[in-house]
Amino acid sequence: MSAGCTNCYAMQMAYRLERMGVSKYDDLTRKSGGRSVWKGIVREDYEALSIPKSWKKPRKIFVNSMSDLFHPEVSMDFIGSVWSVMAETPHHHYQILTKRPDRMAEFAKAWQGGILDNVWLGTSVEDVNVIGRIDELRSIPAKIRFISFEPLIGPVGPVDLSGIDWAIVGGESGPRARPIKEEWIDEVHSACETYGTAFFFKQWGAWGKDNKRRSKKQNGRTYRGRTWDQMPTGVEAH
Repeated sequence: MSAGCTNCYAMQMAYRLERMGVSKYDDLTRKSGGRSVWKGIVREDYEALSIPKSWKKPRKIFVNSMSDLFHPEVSMDFIGSVWSVMAETPHHHYQILTKRPDRMAEFAKAWQGGILDNVWLGTSVEDVNVIGRIDELRSIPAKIRFISFEPLIGPVGPVDLSGIDWAIVGGESGPRARPIKEEWIDEVHSACETYGTAFFFKQWGAWGKDNKRRSKKQNGRTYRGRTWDQMPTGVEAH
């Protein structure tokens, strides 16, 4: 979809799951340049939709972490089924992240169920080249709107975060990780202060603020001498 997809963890994870015998991941990836990449196949897993209904204890659920619910090959009927499950399970909180907020907005206009208080909607922004996704997200009615600046691989400039409740920032990890620069984080942090957006710094990733490569654990998640775990107003961190 854009530069942020290049080193997506889900491609290698899908390959591993296929080798572990998880049939719904069969033949989704191919090897290219020594790594796993998508083949462009999309499967709608209707069987998985009933799982949240079996969880009686409230959970925070990241929807579709292995792909993008608003990929053009995912049918509106399937997306509608996902929304219906979320509406039927208000004791859970759901987070949906997409690189296609334009299609998310298209669905939101057609959905007749109104805003779901237990659903957070977000989009990924890896650099200034895709900053327009924020405007698309801002147009969508939602209880909580959030931006994932992860992997942050370039500057975003004086970004407008009006109407955005939460910003997550993180560097890329993995063997082909691209560096993150502290001044790029500063831009997001400054915007969060300006617009009253909660700021969450997830990790430096494979590259530290001194531009040296280390393990993700060694680089840690300290920014400006502290950790940042802010959450939207009225929401507790877990």
